[in-house]
Amino acid sequence: MHGGGWVYGDKDVYQFYCMSLAQRGFAVVNYSYRLAPEYKFPASLEDTCTVGAWMLANAETYGFDMEHVYGVGDSAGGHMLTIFVAALTNPDYAAELGIKLPTGFRFNAVALNCGAYKIELSAQDMTTGLMGDFLPGKDLDAELKLINPVEWITEDFPPAFVMTSTNDFLKGQPAVLVPVLMDNDIPFMYRYYSDKENPLGHVFHCNIRLSAAKLCNDEECDFFRKY
Repeated sequence: MHGGGWVYGDKDVYQFYCMSLAQRGFAVVNYSYRLAPEYKFPASLEDTCTVGAWMLANAETYGFDMEHVYGVGDSAGGHMLTIFVAALTNPDYAAELGIKLPTGFRFNAVALNCGAYKIELSAQDMTTGLMGDFLPGKDLDAELKLINPVEWITEDFPPAFVMTSTNDFLKGQPAVLVPVLMDNDIPFMYRYYSDKENPLGHVFHCNIRLSAAKLCNDEECDFFRKY
């Protein structure tokens, strides 16, 4: 699931990164989702549910192995993927979100790259900037609770590869997510990538020319193959 601060980005930006995953032996589904501010939350989540249903319906046509499904989300996409997975594995969360989940869809494991997992803003702060664009603004306190997936993770959440990097402006976020994974006995791998000669920035792994990106992507795919 691509990043872009909830307000920009599309599948075209991710085509070469996704090709590199396909070269590692995975069937890759790369999609665009509706963006804020034109489309408020949960539009992007609804689109993700639609993609999941499409995968189930077209698995035979495209050769998808639905017994081995892995999700990758970067930055805002990491945030949205965490929400989606938490909803798939927590019926109470799904009910609160009020979305139609794809019946029978499940992930074996996920990779959460430079993501946001807990947004700690007051309702007043959320009226400006990205969150003001992203959320409907009808009941900001309730909406804030809904977009913080760490509050809804249960022991049924799948194994997770969680990564950040030296110059990732969200590098503090795994400190919120990892303890929740540990408390729920969820298998995980946490990686902090650092390169003194070439400091690694936010979602560096998408620049597939970097040796550090190759290392990260190889490690994520190796993690997937365990599940």
